[in-house]
Amino acid sequence: MERIKQALEKARQERETRQEGSAVARPVPPVPAAGDAGGSGAAVTPAVSLDEAVLRDKRIIAGMAPGSFPDAYNLLRTRILQVFKENGWNSLGITSPGPGAGSTLTALNLAISMAREVDYTVLLVDANLRQPALLGQLGLEPRPGLSDYLSSDTSLTDLLFRPGLVEHLVILPGGEPLANSAEMLNSPRMGRLAEEMKSRYHTRIVIYDLPPVLGSSDTLAFAPHLDAALLVVEDGVTQKQEIEQAVELLSVTNIVGTVLNKSESPGS
Repeated sequence: MERIKQALEKARQERETRQEGSAVARPVPPVPAAGDAGGSGAAVTPAVSLDEAVLRDKRIIAGMAPGSFPDAYNLLRTRILQVFKENGWNSLGITSPGPGAGSTLTALNLAISMAREVDYTVLLVDANLRQPALLGQLGLEPRPGLSDYLSSDTSLTDLLFRPGLVEHLVILPGGEPLANSAEMLNSPRMGRLAEEMKSRYHTRIVIYDLPPVLGSSDTLAFAPHLDAALLVVEDGVTQKQEIEQAVELLSVTNIVGTVLNKSESPGS
């Protein structure tokens, strides 16, 4: 318990420091919205084709017909957008207490649902730098991503792509897995990137797929950059104590709600 309190205090101090502002040593290039040109205006974010059969198999709503499953994400989208409008928020982290709850699937489907709203563009970031999973869910091969940007001089515009079948959505993959993921997520370079992604376009929602809260310090390290967090829990698996501990750790940001995933009684 003492470890949790120390981690919470450190995260709060870091958030206060960021809010006070500091000199920027390395400017971050503008992060384009869906279909926009890159920072120099020289290149358009490339589109990557997706296999609808793979999307259906992975339960990604972009490849599914209208029904109760996509409708559930549309309802979640509406509720979150209402809260975001009321508070002037536009960055959301999606995580879970432990592994296997379905936070990556939730992040993808919520991003797709939001991108279908005509008033918004969405930037989906795979911030699980220990085990990037977004590309696998889409049936795509590994490719450079956020970890490469943070650990080298890789251009950000070379890492972004637009998934086919989904307009107004741009994805920044996780890239090569990193052993020092918490340090990279807590680095000044990541802080500047998070601020650029958040503030560049007033109609953009930034969604981060984050690792489990209790498995490492990664999510806690990054939480001060978020306007809000969404907690995904697994029906019949996630324990009450784990939820309480995760909520306490996430108290450095706003918790917009929880999602009960893999429920055997979806109408409950």
